[in-house]
Amino acid sequence: MKITWFGHAAFRLDFADRAVLIDPFFTGNPSFRSTVEEAARGATHILLTHGHSDHIGDTLSIVEDAADASRTLPVVANPEICAFLAAKGAGDVGQMMNTGGTLDCGGFTVTMVRADHSSGGPAAPAEYLGNPTGLIVKAPGEPTVWHMGDTDIFSDMGLMCEIHAPKVVFLPIGDRFTMGPEVAALAVKRFLPGVEVVVPCHYGTFPMLVPDAARFVAALAGHPVKVVVPESGGSFEA
Repeated sequence: MKITWFGHAAFRLDFADRAVLIDPFFTGNPSFRSTVEEAARGATHILLTHGHSDHIGDTLSIVEDAADASRTLPVVANPEICAFLAAKGAGDVGQMMNTGGTLDCGGFTVTMVRADHSSGGPAAPAEYLGNPTGLIVKAPGEPTVWHMGDTDIFSDMGLMCEIHAPKVVFLPIGDRFTMGPEVAALAVKRFLPGVEVVVPCHYGTFPMLVPDAARFVAALAGHPVKVVVPESGGSFEA
């Protein structure tokens, strides 16, 4: 599996004949170093953790571009986000699911799991867009990936590991809106047994967030987990 980080919480997973975008916040993301067209090229699915604008991001425009090319680009999200996207003109691309459920996307599955955060529409007054979630992606012959979304630490992270056995975890470290670097490192040490690779995200995008991953890396010094800190637009194999 090829994993690409585009800054903030935006990732792309390439495996087999699938290209999966997660939380594609490109336009307005000062950490983004590519173009929307390049980042979304060949995408087969979009997965959304929650309804904040820095996570829904460019979903609508990517879906519209796919439709213009006579392609249907499924968007996996909770029912409220799917309804929101449909009302904005996305049509019936939404693939609804909710916390605890698993959806077969053809070639891989997505399971929605708990995240401790909030979720609302990008316009004022913000509308309720369901509960925030993390996403667990499983594909045959590939490492199981857990995108935690935006969240604080919680002890049931350990239960999620027991149930799903993720090997690669994307976790927020930016503080203020999510757990900070030291708490995120504690989550890895205490609640993520068996995880082989952790990738910090949701930092350095805006001045109010932790500027870099240095404190997170330092807090995991000596721990056997592999910490991968890509440059924005950088990829690695898992």
